[in-house]
Amino acid sequence: MTALAVDGLVKAYPGTSRILDGVSFDLPEGSITALLGLNGCGKTTTIKAILGLTSLESGTISILGTRVSPSSSEYKRHIGAVLDDPLYFDWLSARDSIRLHARLRRLPERVAAERTAELLDFFSLADVQHEPIRTYSSGMKKKVSVATAVIHRPSILILDEPFEGIDPLAADDILVMLRLMATGGTAILITSHIFDTVQRLCSRFEILHGGKISLSCSAEEISARAMHLGEATGLSEVFFDLVSPGRQHRPPPSFLT
Repeated sequence: MTALAVDGLVKAYPGTSRILDGVSFDLPEGSITALLGLNGCGKTTTIKAILGLTSLESGTISILGTRVSPSSSEYKRHIGAVLDDPLYFDWLSARDSIRLHARLRRLPERVAAERTAELLDFFSLADVQHEPIRTYSSGMKKKVSVATAVIHRPSILILDEPFEGIDPLAADDILVMLRLMATGGTAILITSHIFDTVQRLCSRFEILHGGKISLSCSAEEISARAMHLGEATGLSEVFFDLVSPGRQHRPPPSFLT
């Protein structure tokens, strides 16, 4: 079943050309999909449109087979999300922040307490669970963000740059969590510039360029395209070929050579 379907999304900011010019893709249940593109290509705008945080000129969004309207809010209970620049109530502790989101999701107190304890333990935050978030490292904050996004076991999880600014151990914890959730049927959408990580993690890839999805394919198709290009490593070469065909490296500053 398709968990999320976006069809023909069009968005233009005042004084600019269309940043989204007919973006369409689907997220199957249990899939992990990477939404890739250059800075400013519209990845975050697409995510905000799905979350109802920005308006659209046209296009439709369907969640679990039901089309949502601009005034809809009920569909959001099926979604968990971490934005690129998440908002923290940084005077709260990790435990209090996770419990707050559990209450907002209307989880029973016993369930909220059990899941909070499990998340704190899984993400190695139990020892600092009562300390304010403002004292945490970037990686610890990212873990709190992911924990608050998954506390209600969403059907759809959207993560904007989840691996930026975190150490390998924190990244590995998040990878384990995402694979477990996908196995349980959650559809996951990730934006990232860390291609090695997303290539290992994701089963599908959507490359956004020029306001449209220029490539939508599986991991196997990425490998086949890379081989056709004469490259063995895969995703980065396919991406460069799409967004900058015939790309040549600029000469470095002369004083560095």
